[in-house]
Amino acid sequence: MPVFTLGIEEEFQTIDPVTRELRSHMSKIVEGGQITLQERVKAEMHQAVVEVGTNICTNIHEAREEVTYLRKMVLDLADKQNLKIAAAGTHPISDWQDQLITDNERYDKLIDEMRDVARSNLIFGLHVHVGIENRNDGLQIMNAVRYFLPHIYALSTNSPFWCGRNTGFKSYRSKVFDKFPRTGIPDYFSSAAEYDDYINLLVKTNCIDNGKKIWWDIRLHPFFNTIEFRICDVPMRVDETICLAAVMQALVAKIHKLHSQNLNFRPYRRILINENKWRAARYGIEGKLIDFGKQQEVPYHTLAQELLDFIDDVVDELGSRKEIEYVKTILEMGTGADRQLAVFRQTNDLKRVVDYIVEETSHGLL
Repeated sequence: MPVFTLGIEEEFQTIDPVTRELRSHMSKIVEGGQITLQERVKAEMHQAVVEVGTNICTNIHEAREEVTYLRKMVLDLADKQNLKIAAAGTHPISDWQDQLITDNERYDKLIDEMRDVARSNLIFGLHVHVGIENRNDGLQIMNAVRYFLPHIYALSTNSPFWCGRNTGFKSYRSKVFDKFPRTGIPDYFSSAAEYDDYINLLVKTNCIDNGKKIWWDIRLHPFFNTIEFRICDVPMRVDETICLAAVMQALVAKIHKLHSQNLNFRPYRRILINENKWRAARYGIEGKLIDFGKQQEVPYHTLAQELLDFIDDVVDELGSRKEIEYVKTILEMGTGADRQLAVFRQTNDLKRVVDYIVEETSHGLL
């Protein structure tokens, strides 16, 4: 089996410990971390967002060490600035209209082009890169893995509140991001050449200046030999992030294994997969997804077990059984959204929800 390397990026909120609102002091954290973290800590468009990214990891255990280290470092840097760090797909109470934009030519161009669509994009995600041998294999794997994106997404749901409102969604983050162009489930591509032709056409016609402005839920990275999963809300706990990354890695390995045996996983049309994505955003793990092979609704918990069974024959080779078994813990305790909503039902206080997110963000780091 090839080495399916991992790279994990998490976007965090910077929080005022008194007001619990977002605070635009990310630059202090980034500047403070440049000496020790170099390129692993970055500014984002909104000044209340800080992103960290791991080095290339050869297995899930290295990835856990990196993610844990980066969270510890960011929490420590924030504490020195009298700030807190929170991991959730949206902030429960802060309004995007009050947030400052990072002074950067790239972001200036983006806002000039997209206006309030860009300004309102105050969301926080998890991006996972899984290394592939070549783009042609990666494209075929991406085609197949698209079917499982809603299954993964449901486990990550962690953004039920937006601008002080209970949205009724387990993940409202995707609804905010849907306003951007070139988002959502990608179409089926017959080859890497067809995929590249599409990107080149957009560049030629001034729709984009490079392939990084393809913001699909999964994409072949334009510059690296990786498949990049972009669909997930950033989870509260390290354990959740590592679990999701392990599932993504195992899915890539499983589809690769099938292809190497001249077998394939049945591809499904984007318009069908989108039905499941909408259900995952709305209901998370508490709803039903559609099994398009059986042409019937199935409780999410049943499909989650089917997913675990599907990847079971590769997880020991990847050394990730323990990490993937954490799926069952998420199903038992609820996703971040379920837990946020439980705190809100108990307290009727969104500031207490923010406090809970902050606490959970450091869970298991000591």
